[in-house]
Amino acid sequence: MTAKNHDARDPVTAHPRPDFPDQDQPHPGWTGPMDPPPDHGETSYEGRGLLAGRAAVITGGDSGIGRAVALAYAREGADVLFTHLPEEEDEARETSRLVEEAGRKAVAVCCDIREEEQCRALVGRAVEEFGRIDILVNNAAYQMSQPDGIAAISTEQFDRVMKTNLYGMFWLSKMALPHIPKGGSIINSTSVQAYKPSPHLLDYATTKGAIVTFTQGLAQMVVQDGVRVNAVAPGPVWTPLIPATMPDTVEFGKQSPLGRPAQPAEMAPAYVFLASEQASFITAAIINATGGTPLP
Repeated sequence: MTAKNHDARDPVTAHPRPDFPDQDQPHPGWTGPMDPPPDHGETSYEGRGLLAGRAAVITGGDSGIGRAVALAYAREGADVLFTHLPEEEDEARETSRLVEEAGRKAVAVCCDIREEEQCRALVGRAVEEFGRIDILVNNAAYQMSQPDGIAAISTEQFDRVMKTNLYGMFWLSKMALPHIPKGGSIINSTSVQAYKPSPHLLDYATTKGAIVTFTQGLAQMVVQDGVRVNAVAPGPVWTPLIPATMPDTVEFGKQSPLGRPAQPAEMAPAYVFLASEQASFITAAIINATGGTPLP
């Protein structure tokens, strides 16, 4: 579905494997300094028109999984509005370039989804630009590793994690639903952390478990409106969030059965599938893209 070279590749060696150079960045992290550089599908993703004429909203679309999804959606024929933080303007410009290079409309919006009114304005902007929202991807997230455990998690950090990962998703889903037509979908980013929490990511893992519950509950609530709600649960993925929030990047991803982290490009096909007509009978589902870690 995604590769121009259709020869099968060994998934163990298809992308870089740790050990990686030790690297550290301030939050939110940037793509450019990362070694190895993340692969968003720039040279590999080949669209098939699966989302032709659709309008998508993606939070955290400036880099990482969000950028890979924006690129894939554009190459599948969708226009894309995506959010970024003020520090991520350069990253956002690159995502816009990739979307526009695919011949689709790109709208980059600086937005802090921890703020209810900014979420409301974001939905209004999407409706102004597109007239509707066919696909909402709640992807933006915040984490900060705390190896010293719960005692090191401040109330400020806890609030930031909860508001970014849960409040933003709640507000945007609630506000977008009146503008999502029958056949539209909401796709949430959860995580392997929802099922196998790492102690140093306690607050983050808590939100990812809640996203699973929210996804399955909302899916049942809106199914009669013709809207599908699903989620993707990635394992370790090589994105700017890693050098910006994790204490050790050298062995990142080595714990997965495949022995490496995913590249963002490997996550995008799941988001394309769930948004497409090929997934018309799928709602309340979680696609586990964990590199072989078994999940419930």
